[in-house]
Amino acid sequence: MKIALRSALPDAEAAAAATAAAAHAIQLLGDVKGKTVSLYMPIKGELDPAPLAVKLRTAGAIAALPRVTAGDEPMAFRAWLAGDPLDKGFGGIREPAASAPEVVPDIVLVPLAAFDRRGFRIGYGKGHFDRTLGPLARGQRPFLLGYAYALQEVEEVPRELHDVPLDAVVTETEIIHCNPARDGV
Repeated sequence: MKIALRSALPDAEAAAAATAAAAHAIQLLGDVKGKTVSLYMPIKGELDPAPLAVKLRTAGAIAALPRVTAGDEPMAFRAWLAGDPLDKGFGGIREPAASAPEVVPDIVLVPLAAFDRRGFRIGYGKGHFDRTLGPLARGQRPFLLGYAYALQEVEEVPRELHDVPLDAVVTETEIIHCNPARDGV
């Protein structure tokens, strides 16, 4: 599976991929000054958004991280500054303290196990992002950016009714525009 492939990447190759993907993301996102961007804390060999976080901070963006509020509820997005203490949340994922200010993201960086060029993704089966992205898509929809290694691409992800497609996917090799109607942020 794709998780095993990405987890097997040598550290130097993973770091180079993270740097290259960050450059592609900044190219795609453009002016992010004052925009709130939800990042994630990587697990299971996910593409590390740390180089992107540095670029976003330099460009004046406000960083946030998702926090699981309850097992079957949508996640909340909390403001986060590098160096802020993080709690160990659901599944051991590091997340901001419950006391951190809640924010509404303009851009959501979405981790994934696999993706296709239509913008559909496979997560980890717990549904946290699906439960969160659905309600967000019905409101003032943030730009949904998949963030992954190119090796995580598959021909087609099976689609379910509740799935919300990504607007774009950034990898270390390219920017994939999945929703031409939302080419800009």
